[in-house]
Amino acid sequence: MANKHFACKTEEVPTDAAKIVTVSNMPIGVFKLDDGYHALLNICPHKGAALCEGPVCGTTRETDTTEFIYDRPGEIVRCAWHGWEFDIRSGEFIVDSSFKTRRFDVSVEGNDLFVHL
Repeated sequence: MANKHFACKTEEVPTDAAKIVTVSNMPIGVFKLDDGYHALLNICPHKGAALCEGPVCGTTRETDTTEFIYDRPGEIVRCAWHGWEFDIRSGEFIVDSSFKTRRFDVSVEGNDLFVHL
């Protein structure tokens, strides 16, 4: 069973970027989305960059035609080094869902946000 660790106060988490915290010597990015809070390891699995310090954005949706449709605004974090995009909710790499960064469960008690390791 995972242990919960205090990460930050809920009001410290912006809606357009990650709140970077250190929990048990691990750098973690905490995000606030419409459905609640999410946490990812702040290390890109590609080359070790600070993944969660990249921009929070959307991505282009796959279509049957040659058009580009911007989709999922605010649900993706893009690594600042090489542009790899990860789903904030699942930690999955957008191009290949079998490749992912570590995600953590999050809980809130009052205004205290906890990450479960």
